[in-house]
Amino acid sequence: MEIPEATLVNVLVRFPLKSIARFRSVSKEWKLLIDSDFFRDLYISLNSSSSISWSIIQMKPQKLTLEIVGHHGCERWGLSRSPGSLVSFFAETPINKLNVLACTDGLVSICAETSDGSPMYYIGNPLLQEWFRIPQPPFRNFERLRKHERFSDSGLVTKMKNGVVVSYKIVWLLTHPAKVEFMIYSSDTGTWDRRNVTCVHTALWTSRDKSIALNGILHWLSNLTSSIVAYDFYGGHNDGCCIIHFPGVGKDDELRRFRRTFTTSEGSIVYFNENVDRTLRVWRLVKYTDGPEAWQLFREVSLVPLMESGINYIPVVMHPLNSEIIYFWSRNKKGLILFNLRTQVFSLHKETEDVRKCMDGCVLSFNRCSEYMESIYTYFLSSFQNGPNHLLFSQYVFPRWLHHLPGLNPT
Repeated sequence: MEIPEATLVNVLVRFPLKSIARFRSVSKEWKLLIDSDFFRDLYISLNSSSSISWSIIQMKPQKLTLEIVGHHGCERWGLSRSPGSLVSFFAETPINKLNVLACTDGLVSICAETSDGSPMYYIGNPLLQEWFRIPQPPFRNFERLRKHERFSDSGLVTKMKNGVVVSYKIVWLLTHPAKVEFMIYSSDTGTWDRRNVTCVHTALWTSRDKSIALNGILHWLSNLTSSIVAYDFYGGHNDGCCIIHFPGVGKDDELRRFRRTFTTSEGSIVYFNENVDRTLRVWRLVKYTDGPEAWQLFREVSLVPLMESGINYIPVVMHPLNSEIIYFWSRNKKGLILFNLRTQVFSLHKETEDVRKCMDGCVLSFNRCSEYMESIYTYFLSSFQNGPNHLLFSQYVFPRWLHHLPGLNPT
């Protein structure tokens, strides 16, 4: 018995994406329907408020798990495991070492080291198990380049259209005095390109300096000044890298409790810090320029309730899809604090407790989180602010739809 298409659509849009992915294999007709722009747009519009699985990722190079906090069991995907557990990879040759380099918009870039030490670079969609080996760049002295202390191979940016990744770029960089050399592989062309860009804040960049990607732009912490360095790989900055100073630099800088860092939330770069009076201020980056108009203050909340509860804490990240929720780590309580900036309600989640649902309706799970937090705790304290700046946390967020890996012949 053939099901009318309108009836089938009305039924399918009620399922989580985990089930939708399986339904694509039922028949050719079902696959064509599910892959259509009409069904995608309808599904996204009807499920716009549903929660999405995501992870807090550690960015410090050490022998620890990549995902330290996972969110699963969310409405959109309906997964029974955390996102990090789905990042599985099978190489065509034996490998000795596997490094995850970047996670952006549901895509993951990795470097697999073979038994003879040769690197193989891949980009993949772990959800659909689609992987593509990135061709080795046609640069001279490639091995020597990889070992340079100012070389980094951890950049990944994407271009989105209607909630779907339609393009990506692998970004390597090598810093020089007052400039940075970008080596870029594009899924649109299937080739590598080199680009030299003026950037006066590269003097202290090393291979340890990670970036956060958003809307095709990579963002780094500057080690020279209290600022963010940004470059748009799809639009470009005509005058080189964009330098954006943090708000509150100057007299107020002496009052902040924590080292500067930034995160993402609801499609924006977000910076937050706390003064000695325990007032938390949260800013959203609204303009890529170096001036007070770059930032918009959108939250100012007292964290005295945390102090009165005997909780000490360091900032971690904002919720990537809900700017009302901020994550802290409490050293003395050995747990993650989820604080709602609007209601000022907070909850404590310990790594040793049974998994349970958190504020966004997802199930919270930990993976050696306490160990990592202990290793970086003193970094955030203002008394240690004279050292180099590093990004220590990032977010890996599942996509809102079943997009395939863009580009040439994924496997």
